[in-house]
Amino acid sequence: MEKYKRILLKLSGESLKGDKPSGIDFDKVLKICREIKEVREKTNVQIAIVVGGGNFWRGRCNQQMDRCTADHIGMLATTMNALAIDDAFRQLDCPSRVQTSIEMRQISEFYIRKKANRHLDKNRIVIFGCGTGNPFFSTDTAAALRAAEINADVVLKATNVDGIYDCDPKTNKNAQKLSKLTYLDVLNNKLNVMDSTATTLCMDNNIPIIVYDINTYGNLLKIVNKENIGSIVTN
Repeated sequence: MEKYKRILLKLSGESLKGDKPSGIDFDKVLKICREIKEVREKTNVQIAIVVGGGNFWRGRCNQQMDRCTADHIGMLATTMNALAIDDAFRQLDCPSRVQTSIEMRQISEFYIRKKANRHLDKNRIVIFGCGTGNPFFSTDTAAALRAAEINADVVLKATNVDGIYDCDPKTNKNAQKLSKLTYLDVLNNKLNVMDSTATTLCMDNNIPIIVYDINTYGNLLKIVNKENIGSIVTN
């Protein structure tokens, strides 16, 4: 079975904080980036990353604040995470670039699709910050959008569970893992995979979504080699 050639990896902000209550655990960031670098070297897969900002800020939880303002603060949080990931790759001698959908010339490139594709063709890892650059859209939606724009073969959503379940496995010991689903299964059953906008965007562009456990080292390599890891959502 042919390997994936280009992937979009969605990292949550929470995955970067390790055991800390908030912020960044740089040892955890290095561990994640070390695995990504290893996969890139072993498979030559082109890798783009969209990162969330939940380890710093969740705009939807700030009901007293104007939603647009809260979301813009969240975009800045994703940029902090993107810069941390980029620094980890630099320390690991792995070429990478940060692109943000809001212009920040002193610290990152402005997102331009053709430039992102050029970086990927040169085997640089591209880290997208600021989500879509618009309020009311999640970083999940940004992952689906960027995946469509760069013609990624798949969206990989890294989580703290080993796939998609019919209910929360942390609160229900009888939760059943669902290894293969359709986009409509996710939408109709309101499964907590990606938000409905992101799921619909992947469905419309026929981009598979794979949900997997980021805490198990080696999972990413297996997925790139198309082994059955986690849960997959397709048409």
